[in-house]
Amino acid sequence: MAGDAKKLQPIIIKKIKKGGHGAHGGAWKIAYADFVTAMMAFFLLMWLLGSTTEGDKKGIADYFSSPLKVALSGGSGSGDSSHVIKGGGQDLTRQTGQVKAGDVEAPRHTINLRALKEEQRRAERSRLQQLKDKIQEVLANTPALASLGGQIRLEMTREGLRIQIVDENNRPMFDSGSAVVKPYMRELLRELGAVLAEVPNRLTLEGHTDAQPFSGGERGYSNWELSADRANASRRELLSGGLPESRVLRVQGLAASKLLEPDEPRSPINRRISIIVMNRDAEDAVLKNLPDNEDEPADNSATAAEKP
Repeated sequence: MAGDAKKLQPIIIKKIKKGGHGAHGGAWKIAYADFVTAMMAFFLLMWLLGSTTEGDKKGIADYFSSPLKVALSGGSGSGDSSHVIKGGGQDLTRQTGQVKAGDVEAPRHTINLRALKEEQRRAERSRLQQLKDKIQEVLANTPALASLGGQIRLEMTREGLRIQIVDENNRPMFDSGSAVVKPYMRELLRELGAVLAEVPNRLTLEGHTDAQPFSGGERGYSNWELSADRANASRRELLSGGLPESRVLRVQGLAASKLLEPDEPRSPINRRISIIVMNRDAEDAVLKNLPDNEDEPADNSATAAEKP
C-alpha cells in the first residue's frame, strides 16, 4: 500500500529562471571612438613636434600671436630652418623662406629717383634744343620772315627756351603807345604758334617796354598796362597760329623793369615780347607758387637767329 502511495506521488518540476542583465545601448562605442581619435591626434601632434625644427616652431608661434604682421612682413621665424641652408632650399644666397622646386625669385630693381629726374631733365633740354633749331629753320625757309631774323633772339635759360622778339627803329612790332600787332609781326607770331604747338611744354608770355614814360604820368595808362596789353595781343596771335589755349600758363606785363640795355633805357631793343617755353621745374615753380628760377642763361648758346 505504501508502495502504491509512493508510486502515486506527483512529480514536481521546478523551473528556475535566471535574471539577465539589462539591454545596453551603443553610446559607449561613440565614447570609445572619440577616445581613440583623440589619442591618435595626440600621438600625431607629438610626432610633428618632434620632427619640426625650432625655426618652424617659432614661425608658428609668431603667426598665432600676430598673424597679420607675419603674413605681411615675414621674418626669420616664418619658415626658418636649422638646416645649413636656411629655408631648406638649394640656394645659399637665400636666408629666409622656403622655395619649392621650380620657383624662380623675381629680380629686385632699385629706382634712383635723383638719377631718373636728371635723365628727364636731359631729355627735356634735348627737346627744347630741337625746338630752337626748328624755329631757326622756319625763319630761314620762310621768305616773308627772312628779314625778321635779326629781331628774333633764342636762348636757353634755367626756365627753358626763351624766344624774344625785339623792336628795331625801322621795323617795330607795335606803333608807339599801341597794342595793335603789325601785320608782319602777326605772321611771325602765327608761325611760332604752329611750331610751339608741336611740343607739350607750357608757356609764359612777357611784354616789355622802354623807359619812355607816358605823357599822362604813371598814375594813368602807363607802360605797365601797355606791356600787359601787348603780351596779351601776342597771345591771341599765337592761338590763331594753332597753339592750344591751355598751353599758355602766364601772361604778364613787366614795363621797363627788365631792360636788355640798362645803360640805354630808351633804346628800342628794350621794347620786346618774350615767349618762354618752360621746362618742368619752372612750370612746377609757377604752379606751386614757388620763387621763380633766375633768368641767367644756362649755357653760352644765347645767340640771335641767323639770317639766311
